[in-house]
Order: sequence, then structure tokens, then C-alpha cells
Amino acid sequence: MADAEKRPRPLPRPTPETQHFWDGTRAGELRLQRCLDCGTVYFPPRPFCPGTGSRNVEVFRASGKATLLSYVINHRQHPSFDSPYSIALVQLEEGPTMMTNIVGCEQTPEALVLDMPLEVTFEDHGDIVIPLFRPA
Repeated sequence: MADAEKRPRPLPRPTPETQHFWDGTRAGELRLQRCLDCGTVYFPPRPFCPGTGSRNVEVFRASGKATLLSYVINHRQHPSFDSPYSIALVQLEEGPTMMTNIVGCEQTPEALVLDMPLEVTFEDHGDIVIPLFRPA
């Protein structure tokens, strides 16, 4: 699709519960939360532990390292993305899984190898900075 026809990427809207995450991406950091009662690290952001319901949680800077768990390569045209593009599930080094896109490599099964090491990269869209992953 020609750039002139390309529409902006749909962007999330931060809420008070997720603002710390989006502040982190703007600062070039991937921020996660950890329950101080049970030690569980979790994503997506929320004000309570998904395991215990405890609100005794902290926000911390994650390593930004991950491994590729699964993906699909989308070949259908989308007005906001260059095709083909991957929609992936990655496991963060700290434990949680995250849905994202893999960038910085060919969008083929030969290039997107399961369990491959990844690192976070950030795509600036003005008000929102999106965390994406690329081969490490």
C-alpha cells in the first residue's frame, strides 16, 4: 500500500491504571508490575495482582529481553501496516507473555524461529510509544 494511502496505526488509550506503562515506553523502558506479597510478575498492567488480588504491587523496569513463543504472519492488506507483518506472542525474561509485532527481520517462517531471543524496541507515534520486538 502506498504511504499516501496509509492510515495511522490504531493506538491504545492510556488509563490511570496503565499510565505508568506508557510513561515507561515514552522513556524507552518496558515497565512491568510485581506483587510484593507473592512475587508474581505480570502483564498487562493493572492495580492488583492477578493471582492474589493484592494491591501491594510495585512497578519496575524490565530487561526488555524476550523469546518468541508463537506468531502468525498476516499477508492481508491493512491500511495501517505494510504487509506481510507478524503478530506474535513473546515470553518476557521476567515471565509474563505479551502480544506484539516482530520487526527488524524478514516476515517469513525461516526468519521467525520459535524460541529465538528478542529485544524490545520502541516505535514513536506522538502521544503513544509502542513496544515492539526485534531479533537480539
